Amino acid sequence: MFSRVAFSSAFRPLSRPQSLPLRPYGFQLPSALYARLLSSETKSAIDKAIASAPVVLFMKGTPETPQCGFSRASIQILGLQGVDPKKFVAFNVLEDAELRQGIKEYSDWPTIPQLYLDKEFVGGCDILMSMHQNGELAKLLEDKNVLVAAD
Repeated sequence: MFSRVAFSSAFRPLSRPQSLPLRPYGFQLPSALYARLLSSETKSAIDKAIASAPVVLFMKGTPETPQCGFSRASIQILGLQGVDPKKFVAFNVLEDAELRQGIKEYSDWPTIPQLYLDKEFVGGCDILMSMHQNGELAKLLEDKNVLVAAD
């Protein structure tokens, strides 16, 4: 009896993807299983979103009204760096639960915000902050030609 209960409860999250973040007792699904939960429609939509601009930020809220401190900090960093608004787009993951979970699975990165440059995942707020502080972000943004042109 115990093995049936343990088995069924261990795999219950696979049948209900929305319950994945709430894993009791530290139970973690391998990232390979996460990828299987990402529907082809969601993957296609994320691919399209990432290709929509050279600089793409998945965040909580909008650039004008961030809904968390990490999203606010990421927007501020991009502004301080001088990212050209014409080459930047942000997606509010709070408007779409499937996008919110899907982007985490897509990048295999557990937190939001997430930054993509030329379709490549850069990282979250902690990575942006570190790169901003050590000068790597300025160099990367310059190399990608996404900064406001100097007059």
